[in-house]
Amino acid sequence: MNLPNRLTISRILLVPFILLFMLPPQASTIAWLGQNGLQGLADSLHGWSRFLDGAGLYIAGALFLVAALTDTLDGSIARKRGLVTNLGKFLDPIADKVLVASVLVALVQLGRVGALGVIVILLREFVVSALRMVASDKGIVIAAGVMGKVKMVLQIVAILLLMFEDLAPFLPVLAGFVYFLAVLVTLYSGVEYVVKHAEALVDS
Repeated sequence: MNLPNRLTISRILLVPFILLFMLPPQASTIAWLGQNGLQGLADSLHGWSRFLDGAGLYIAGALFLVAALTDTLDGSIARKRGLVTNLGKFLDPIADKVLVASVLVALVQLGRVGALGVIVILLREFVVSALRMVASDKGIVIAAGVMGKVKMVLQIVAILLLMFEDLAPFLPVLAGFVYFLAVLVTLYSGVEYVVKHAEALVDS
């Protein structure tokens, strides 16, 4: 397996660790363990939960930034060294979707974003992925458009701002604005894909 594909896979493998530092154990789970003779484990989880309340989201944010950087590196290395493969073309968009979708859902649970915007983003990804599959069956290759790349950058920046918004008083407002912009661009890019490639949805 070449270096770009390893970087892509590392992006997927980082997701569980990002979520581990984002999402504290449920209080009901800790209580249940304590009530069923597993007080030691319950105390450990309670301590972990307290740690996450302090530094957890910042560590998760740092890991997310590393994962996002691999998205830039794998494509750049693959093109410069002539290492573009079918496996890489398959894995790269999956890794992007897994990373962004997982963290956005976690941010909903943490109350940092509303569910509606996340639903719009996820629906766009499902629709575009389905469109690409249909087009592929007809021998049509749908390349990533400019707006598709812009929406990915905005999503990454919005997520980072949301994860670090406690660091400065102005960051929550900035994070909310960039996130709203990311949702709008995501919606627009999805509509653009469908309009531009509507022929792929029409039976030959």
